[in-house]
Amino acid sequence: MSQNKEKVNFQWPYKRKNYVLFAIGVFVIIVGYLIMYLGKVDSFQSLILSPILLLIGYLIIIPYALLYRNN
Repeated sequence: MSQNKEKVNFQWPYKRKNYVLFAIGVFVIIVGYLIMYLGKVDSFQSLILSPILLLIGYLIIIPYALLYRNN
């Protein structure tokens, strides 16, 4: 019985740009929560600015970082 050992060329699915985009997304989310925490309950930054930053971070930047492929 011969042993056929094929080399498997494993590559990480994410490159440096994916990790940078993911870090930017996490930073935007942290800033959004920080702005929400620092603003008063009924202020512009707590009701409008912070939720917009959180939506951008969660719904745009993080998914883009996970789905981005460098051709």
